[in-house]
Amino acid sequence: MLRKRIERQVLSISGLALGGIDFEKPAGDPGLFGPDSITWRIHGDFSSMLCGGVSALLLQMLHPLALAGVWDHSSFREDMLGRLRRTSQFISATTFAPVDDANALIEKVKSIHLRVTGTDVYGTPYAASDPDLLVWVHVAEAYSFLQSHLRYRNPSLSLSDQNRYYQEFARVAESLGAINVPASVAAIEDYLQAMRPQLRCDERTLEVVRLLQNAPAPSRLAKPVGSLMISAGIELLPDWAALQLGISLSPRKRRSIRFATRRIAGVLRWAVRNGSWHRAMRRMGRQN
Repeated sequence: MLRKRIERQVLSISGLALGGIDFEKPAGDPGLFGPDSITWRIHGDFSSMLCGGVSALLLQMLHPLALAGVWDHSSFREDMLGRLRRTSQFISATTFAPVDDANALIEKVKSIHLRVTGTDVYGTPYAASDPDLLVWVHVAEAYSFLQSHLRYRNPSLSLSDQNRYYQEFARVAESLGAINVPASVAAIEDYLQAMRPQLRCDERTLEVVRLLQNAPAPSRLAKPVGSLMISAGIELLPDWAALQLGISLSPRKRRSIRFATRRIAGVLRWAVRNGSWHRAMRRMGRQN
């Protein structure tokens, strides 16, 4: 059946492919946010989250210390799909998993962060557990996820709900050790502008872009869809970030990407009926 075939392809690149977490038990466990949270609503749409995740990674890599940590301690260059799955698992588990599983994964990541230390190419020491660096990584993710949701899922999301999303999602960053996390649309915009003088693009940053653009797909069927989602993630970048990365897209190209992504997103929403959000809703006794 076509629907199930598409669903298998989608879930194969998600965190669910890694296993280890039962999103359907114990019954009634709300997780860290609960089914009525804006975080569940935004993170529950796989298509926009995938585009947002691509954009977030590129934005994160403009920070030289974030780039150094990933470059020195991650296998993403040899295993891009694995990196995407692990990141997807962390986001989906901290959003939708039962409380104990979510907290266990947070503690696991905190312990990993303690080992991610070094010095970047400019001679600046870095540590993945640094509260300021954790804020940057979180803001890049939260901002990108919300921008993608506004573009590809619900452009009418109210400002109050956007602020509530930032307030809710900040809890994960704080659990990892971030301090003074900006938690409103205005605060996020101010933070991004304030961070711009610290951001740099070098050959390694451009290599990340190239690796993403050539990321492997789980099958030939998924390759064109994956390429489109990566293009949509790149197109989501703030203009100043795209300019810093040397990315220039014509208005016609942007319209083409958005049109195609909206069509594909609709197909994926139709096909995927057993993702993390669906399983968590069943745990809560909700129909979906």
